[in-house]
Parts: sequence; structure tokens; C-alpha cells
Amino acid sequence: MQRERVADDIYVFTSDLYAQVTAGAVVTPAGTILIDTLPFPQETLELKEMVERRLHSPVRYVVNTHYHADHTIGTCLFPDAAVVAHSACRRLLDTIGRAGLEQSQAQVPELADIFVVLPDIVLEEGCLNLHLGGKTVQLIPSPGHSQDSVIVLVPEDRVLFASDTVMPVPTLIDGDPECLINSLRLVASMPVDNVVQGHGEVILRGEINHTIDGDIRYLRTIQKKVAQLAQRGDGVDALKQISIESCGKSRIPMNGLVVDLHSANLRKLYGNIVVDRTDCR
Repeated sequence: MQRERVADDIYVFTSDLYAQVTAGAVVTPAGTILIDTLPFPQETLELKEMVERRLHSPVRYVVNTHYHADHTIGTCLFPDAAVVAHSACRRLLDTIGRAGLEQSQAQVPELADIFVVLPDIVLEEGCLNLHLGGKTVQLIPSPGHSQDSVIVLVPEDRVLFASDTVMPVPTLIDGDPECLINSLRLVASMPVDNVVQGHGEVILRGEINHTIDGDIRYLRTIQKKVAQLAQRGDGVDALKQISIESCGKSRIPMNGLVVDLHSANLRKLYGNIVVDRTDCR
């Protein structure tokens, strides 16, 4: 696990074990607000040790930015914390999340003692503010990567935890491209100095607009290329012709996993076109 300090009392932790997943800690005199957890218990426990034992700041809240297991699976390791999320996250954790965990536990022994924790505090609409130890943490809906996604702003420190709304390659396998573009524009409009991606490196102030513009161009490009391919009547195998580089992104981040995410994005868009055509018959 890697650790980075992005403000006097805000830390970012990055997994070494899976896809450079990030989690954040906003440390205050009254305790810590944790934003997501890491994909394997051993790394989340290292995070917990650092915050609660070394910084002497017990975790009071755990924010689940969305229901995907790589960000929520460690929530149960903080039994004394209140869990905060979008109401849709609670519903999805209680259904898809439980089923997914059972499947993962059958394959990954390290997850044997993990269990799903449903949020205590849920955001139904608008934004939700948490106040602790002189800090304000704002949960703001950002659908697109998934329907329940939220971004988390710490206005006093101008830090935004964007979770999977911002990734090295925008990912819409479980979401919607137009919603994701709108959420990316929301991120770009915020007066922040640091954007913490859900995976990978922290984006600094001078790089934010360039990064978001590139993400939106990527989404528009894959929409156009997949639509053209489908209009020609090409089958799904032809998607292999659309390389990640031809859409303006590198294949290097996340140890190359971005290539798999790109391929999944293409299949998602192609599937949407096929379904739309079927519905029109």
C-alpha cells in the first residue's frame, strides 16, 4: 500500500494489490472520515493502523462512494463507524453486492471473514454534508460510472475525492456515457487543487482541466467509433479494431488494466446499440 499526504490532514492510500484503488482519510481532532476502503483486508487494516494508532484519530465515518466491491469491501473492518452513501448504493449493496461477495469468497480465501455493511446514513437527493472536527465533507451525486456514484469534496482544503467518476480511462460498464460526461463536467467546474481518482495517481490543479477534457473526448470518440462500426453491420469481434490509443488514451496506467476496461466500454456501447435496435422492431 502506498501513502500520500495531499493536505495537512488529508491522506490518500493506494493499493499495491489490485488496480491501484485509492481510499482517503480526512483526519480531524474529533476523528477521521474515511472515503472508501481498499480491495484486500490486509491493506485496509494497514490503513486503519496508520490512522487510528499512529495518528490517534478513530474512524467515525466511512463513506462508500459507490457499491463496487473494490471500494466497499473493507467497510466491515470499522464496526464503530457510521457508514454514509447514496440510497441507491445501499440498495445495490444489499442485492448485487451480497451476491458478488459470495462469489468472490469462493475464489479468494482472504475474504472469508468479510461481510456486507449497509449504510446507516443515506443521501436521497441533493447533497449531504458531514461536519466533524472543523471539517466539512460534502457528498455530491455523480452518476455515470454507476448509478449510485458520489464524489466527495473537502472545501476547506480544496480536495476532491472523485472516486471512479475520474479514472485513467473513464469506465461505464455499469453506467451511462451521457451521465458520466455530465458528472465529469461537474468535476471540472469545482474550485479544487487536487482530484483523487478512484484508481491511480492524484491529479494536480494544473492538470485537472486537461485530464477532464481528455476523458470527455475519449467517451465521445468511443461512442462515435462504435456507432460507425455497428452501422456498417460489423459484429462484436470488430471492436478489436478500436485500440485504446486511437481513442486518445494510453495503455500503460493501472498496470495495463485500462486496456481491459476500454474493451469492456466498447462492448457495453455495442450492446446498447443492439438492444436499442431490437426494441425498435
